Amino acid sequence: MLLRTIETFLRKTGMPWTKFGRLVAHDPRLVGDMRRGRQPGPAMARRIEIFINSYVEG
Repeated sequence: MLLRTIETFLRKTGMPWTKFGRLVAHDPRLVGDMRRGRQPGPAMARRIEIFINSYVEG
């Protein structure tokens, strides 16, 4: 579910997945690893949700 939310966000904003990982977790491989099965812990999941919900393009 979280990965689906991220994928939707990336499509809407046009943001590269590596940039998303860098901005959220200082880890450009975050999304790629999640696509391969990585499950973020509760704290990281919350950071991702906060980032997506507060993101303003500009």
